Amino acid sequence: MAFNNSTNRNNKRRNYPFKRQLSRKVRRIIFMLVAAVIATGVNYYNTNYRNTDNSQTELDGNQKQNKFNLQTNDLFSDKHQKNALAQLQKAKDQTNSRFWVGLNATVIKLLKDDLSGSRHQKFLIKVENGMTLLVSHNIDLAPRVPIKQNDQISIQGRYEWNNRGGVIHWTHHDPKGKKAGGWISVNGKKYK
Repeated sequence: MAFNNSTNRNNKRRNYPFKRQLSRKVRRIIFMLVAAVIATGVNYYNTNYRNTDNSQTELDGNQKQNKFNLQTNDLFSDKHQKNALAQLQKAKDQTNSRFWVGLNATVIKLLKDDLSGSRHQKFLIKVENGMTLLVSHNIDLAPRVPIKQNDQISIQGRYEWNNRGGVIHWTHHDPKGKKAGGWISVNGKKYK
């Protein structure tokens, strides 16, 4: 019998490290699950409750500007419009052009929505210098803009060169609050 008792004790000792490793694995899994739940909660809070306009500061009177030096009132001044048009004219010949721009324009054609991946409302605008640009407005992140042909709009977004003149996108708020948000203003109402 003494032999059996020592054998049982040896078996218990051999199994103990395995049980200890198993409990470590369980603790690690629990820790990872808790960390994932916390990360999801922080992301949800930042997406849904964080104020994305906190980068704006008051300047003179009604004119506002944010940290990316973009005007955020409805209509852009003549000086701002001229600077934006000059920047677009330069960018027309540079295939790697990407920058934030704000300008006034006229809607010249409504296009079919792009429904693959993130949904985008698409339309063409013409600016004062005659340049035509495509606008790709994400309607999963911002409301659809109720526009029609010949509407006058103000738009703020990110310009990217393409072989047809360029595209303006990011015409919506940044869901993560890291980039300057864009918008489209029509008939005095902003869509972002």
